[in-house]
Amino acid sequence: MSAVSGRVGLGVIGAGWMGAFHAETLAQRVPGARLAAVADPVPGTASALVDRFGAGRAYLDAADLLADADVLGVVIAAPSALHAGLVETAAAAGKAVFCEKPMALTLADADRAIAATEAAGVPLQVGFNRRFAADFRRMHAVVMAGGVGTPQLLRSLTRDPELADPSRVKPWTIYLETLIHDFDMLNWLNPGACAVEVHAVADALVRPDWKERGLLDTSIVLLRFDNGAMATAEASFQAVYGYDIRGEVFGAGGMVTAGDVRATAMTAYGADGVSAPTVRLNVELFRDAYAAELAHFADCVRTGTAPEVTGADARAALAVALAAIESVRTRAPAKVTQ
Repeated sequence: MSAVSGRVGLGVIGAGWMGAFHAETLAQRVPGARLAAVADPVPGTASALVDRFGAGRAYLDAADLLADADVLGVVIAAPSALHAGLVETAAAAGKAVFCEKPMALTLADADRAIAATEAAGVPLQVGFNRRFAADFRRMHAVVMAGGVGTPQLLRSLTRDPELADPSRVKPWTIYLETLIHDFDMLNWLNPGACAVEVHAVADALVRPDWKERGLLDTSIVLLRFDNGAMATAEASFQAVYGYDIRGEVFGAGGMVTAGDVRATAMTAYGADGVSAPTVRLNVELFRDAYAAELAHFADCVRTGTAPEVTGADARAALAVALAAIESVRTRAPAKVTQ
């Protein structure tokens, strides 16, 4: 193992918003890992990060990072359209792979990415961070222990505080980038079941002027599972009160929930009413979860064990997202391709 003080050397491909945050996390908050390298095609971007954290080497080309013997695994945070190809390339180079969601934009690309890591014998983990958040993990544990009986009704929602920059939204972003988290949650919280049908509705309610470009900012999705359970996934790109992520599982034996928009348990009571501080950024709400998922990845690289969140999980969530897109296009329910 190429490591310093027993820490696994990991490289980050893509130094944008999430790539920079993952680099910071590896450099400062994951004791079992260290930032070995950063690659980004924009001149100065990768070097600025390694200078900022005093760790790793900077590359313009991801191929150079993958050729670095000090890098045992990579964290892929490049634009989504590049994910599947980078997974294949990293696997061919013998590197363990952590890939941000979505792992791919088509099922065929997802299958090729999974096959590449299996052929190379390297771990593949996908960045569904909610699985590593303490409250969502406890909710899952309750479900797995039979605490709510057989799941009957499930709910997952994502509401961003704002999205003022239209350039960050592409057609179908709401499904492929945002609600894909919720689709994974619903799959995870209904163990052993598969989503078979989706009915989605969507519109540009926050920014109606975006609709002409196919940019949808609000959606509700109804899912049916092969065990009879029904679920809803909901997203909005404007929750003025803060970053709002919640989940719920209702069953014959009870109910369990997770998620809270409040930054702390503090509540202020004053002349203007009752208020509580809220979270404005995903990297604030899930700071510990992001660190935990990368710590898990580093441990998988070190020990050779399989990650908790696999390429198959990413494919299953993508299948639901693609069915939701088809449902919106046809204005009718759509079958989920297995």
